[in-house]
Amino acid sequence: MIKVLIADDHPVVREGLKQIISKATDMEVGGEALNGQEVLDILDKQKWDVIVLDLNMPGRDGIEVLKEIRREYGKLPVLILSIYPEEQMGVRVLKAGASGFLSKESAPKELLNAIRKIYSGGKYVSPTLAERLAIAVEVQYETDPHKSLSNREYQVLCFIASGKSINEIAEQLSLSDKTIRTYRDRLLEKMHLKNDVELTHYAIKHKLIEPLRD
Repeated sequence: MIKVLIADDHPVVREGLKQIISKATDMEVGGEALNGQEVLDILDKQKWDVIVLDLNMPGRDGIEVLKEIRREYGKLPVLILSIYPEEQMGVRVLKAGASGFLSKESAPKELLNAIRKIYSGGKYVSPTLAERLAIAVEVQYETDPHKSLSNREYQVLCFIASGKSINEIAEQLSLSDKTIRTYRDRLLEKMHLKNDVELTHYAIKHKLIEPLRD
């Protein structure tokens, strides 16, 4: 029986994932966590076979927690689950050490397959994401300015380019407005951009977000 720990701060999402897993005869949900720190606390007390980890949680985000898991628990399989489409975050989370990446939109159909895949020692990626990984290896991945951003800076970039205000981003990430402004100033400096308009144009040009349509 595959023992799964679900980490997501939204009760509705956790319940949905539990219902999907309950249909399988070879796995069970052994516990739930509401944020990144709870994940680490639970891992200190019990052994798990697979972690299903939301990318965006209050406090420490999914990638920060993932890196901590890699440091402390080696190859423990971690499936990153996100509202972001794979073209935005898939390559980044796999390079950070995830065993797989799954968008929440795909979860109803692919969650069980993804858990089985990473539990058996494999990597779960969609065909589209596999192609992107191949391209990332083939080209000079570090040439684009946004590749030098930290994961949190990259999140803020995507939020700003999607039209969210500083206050909305702060609320989404459970951080202060001042902290978000600091991230924005830092990423603009790293990318040699002057303002949010240039940032948005950059994000659309490099397909980090979908262009807005009327």
